[in-house]
Amino acid sequence: MRYYVVSDVHGFYEPLIAALSRAGYFDDAQPHKLVIAGDLFDRGEEAGKMQAFILDLLERDAVILIRGNHEDLFEELVVYDRGVMLGHHRSNGTYDTALQLTGFDLIRALMSPLAFAEAARQTPYYQTILPAARDYYETEHYIFVHGWIPRAVDSANRLTYMDGWREASEDDWRRARWINGMDAVRTVKEDGKTIVCGHWHTSYGHSRYEGKGSMFGKDADFTPYRAPGILAIDACTAYSGMVNCVVIQEE
Repeated sequence: MRYYVVSDVHGFYEPLIAALSRAGYFDDAQPHKLVIAGDLFDRGEEAGKMQAFILDLLERDAVILIRGNHEDLFEELVVYDRGVMLGHHRSNGTYDTALQLTGFDLIRALMSPLAFAEAARQTPYYQTILPAARDYYETEHYIFVHGWIPRAVDSANRLTYMDGWREASEDDWRRARWINGMDAVRTVKEDGKTIVCGHWHTSYGHSRYEGKGSMFGKDADFTPYRAPGILAIDACTAYSGMVNCVVIQEE
């Protein structure tokens, strides 16, 4: 099976399609699937197109969805906060995604948060896409996650490998989705596997660990970051305008 892997597309449909086209995804006649390592929405203005694209892939069993921290944020907005626009919902783009997918305008949503939340819970994103997303996906040589695999804390308050992380609690996985994998791989990795992750802009790893450019200057490098045990692919699309797509072949 050939896997085309992207992450953190954040509602930027056209850059995603461009990246898949460059990688040969649409012309591939061999068995293949798209892996999206979390954060489908919350930055761009093409949530409707993205939703329709993902629904079609799910219908054809052509996609593997990994749950990201922004999937958690959407659930938080429409379930726990009942449609109320808290500051982080606005700053993270979650509120705007709900506006796009429900057709509510801002004034109506602010005046009727319960109706807004209910409409968001009726969207295909909440009803079909979110339930299809998993914490991780694993092949012979790779583990696909959003942030990182769950970690444990030892008696000296150091982050260490968690035995049985595959069966970790929901809370452990929620915390793991916020981890910067490029830092985490220094202390926690899975022997014999490469962890493919998103969540944190790859320019961080290039700058901090390779001494290549700045994180957000003109010299920033948003191409995939590779090191022993990790392949990080978040191109910070809202800033760079690009989506990274890596192609992985597994027997």
